[in-house]
Amino acid sequence: MKKITDERLILQNLKNIRVLFLFQNVGIIGILAYDFITSGLSGMTDNPLWFLFIMTTIVSAYLSMNISVNHEEERHPPKKSLLIAIMVVTILSVLLGVITTIPEGENMTDGIIVGGVTLICGVIPAIYVYSIRKKRNTE
Repeated sequence: MKKITDERLILQNLKNIRVLFLFQNVGIIGILAYDFITSGLSGMTDNPLWFLFIMTTIVSAYLSMNISVNHEEERHPPKKSLLIAIMVVTILSVLLGVITTIPEGENMTDGIIVGGVTLICGVIPAIYVYSIRKKRNTE
């Protein structure tokens, strides 16, 4: 198969892929909605399509982070942005951990788990954006 070199065809191919991606996501959401209506929340999350949908959303978010960092017009100091992001994520994770333990009473295990997961899920994208910004600033 010959590689496409015409930019108009490449752009049209990317547009086609975008339409297919949207169509596929609408189908997955439709199937998950049907599972939710018939089986409830636990039935929907037990479906392997739920895992596929979540993973697709995460990969899409990471890919768009790369584009949004490259689209930034002003140069942010990467280290300062990383420190601010880590501070904000830490504060949010502590608050969510505390809020989780309030209705439970004395059981802090749930609060620690929720706070820890929130911290990890917030720090990983912050470090990823930091590495993209650092790489872009060195170029």
